[in-house]
Amino acid sequence: MTGDGRPDPATEVFVAHRNLLFTVAYELLGSAADAEDVLQEAWLRWRSFDPGTVRNRRACLVRITTRQALARLCTLARRREPHHGPRLPEPALTPYGAAEDAELAASVSLAMLLVLDTLTPTERAVFVLREVFALAYDEIARAVGEDPAAVRQIAHRARAHVAARRPRDPVSPAQTRAAVAAFRHAIETGDLRKPLDILVPDVVLLNDGGGGTRAIPHRVVGAGKVMLVLAAGLRMVGARLTAQPVHVNGGPAVIIRLDGEMDGVAALRIDGGRVTGLYSVRNPGKLSRLRRETAVTR
Repeated sequence: MTGDGRPDPATEVFVAHRNLLFTVAYELLGSAADAEDVLQEAWLRWRSFDPGTVRNRRACLVRITTRQALARLCTLARRREPHHGPRLPEPALTPYGAAEDAELAASVSLAMLLVLDTLTPTERAVFVLREVFALAYDEIARAVGEDPAAVRQIAHRARAHVAARRPRDPVSPAQTRAAVAAFRHAIETGDLRKPLDILVPDVVLLNDGGGGTRAIPHRVVGAGKVMLVLAAGLRMVGARLTAQPVHVNGGPAVIIRLDGEMDGVAALRIDGGRVTGLYSVRNPGKLSRLRRETAVTR
């Protein structure tokens, strides 16, 4: 604080960029909890700077955050324990307005974060900083410890890798609403006819239950198999479920409650008006960000 009670310049600059820095860290880590830890570390390092001497504060803060996130990725890789079933990113409840920035919404979607998981840490950082946040190659090079020429090659390789796996067909708001309404109807009534009509034949269901009986131990592929899994789950709980339409990671989803208590979330990947992916998170350790909105920006 300054003498008149206002935040000092370093604090003001950091707070002004905080949502941006959180988004950077979250896209690199896929975990809101880890992203918050990275922001704490970035803040401590930013405190050693005199903001008045920093020409490009945004680039500097992004660089600090990226370095801390890459260090965290290495630490997590060493500590990662065996996981029963698919491992999904930690979902975050986002404002409906986040979807208006289509590129940002796509970049934080669960589907995209899963694609980013298939990149190396450096490839992931280069792709995110260039394609989402439009940093110059020389700034990215300083953040990841590579020369600009190498960064250009990494960016080209990562861009091609992601392009082969991301959704291609635009989706209208009406198509999104129809898909969400069909799944909400199925969850609350047990009637699975409407969802079956909007699933592509090779739809994929991934469920992260955190291990134990809450998890489906493998990915489920195919409309028929997915419907069998959904039907079995609905039979187990009867008419005790409710589904709340929300936006999670910038895209359509429903928060599912069992007897009024949050049980999980199901996010939908929609391509060309039909559902190609269902991402269900019931892992209790990954549901805390569904209780309040998380701002994402670039």
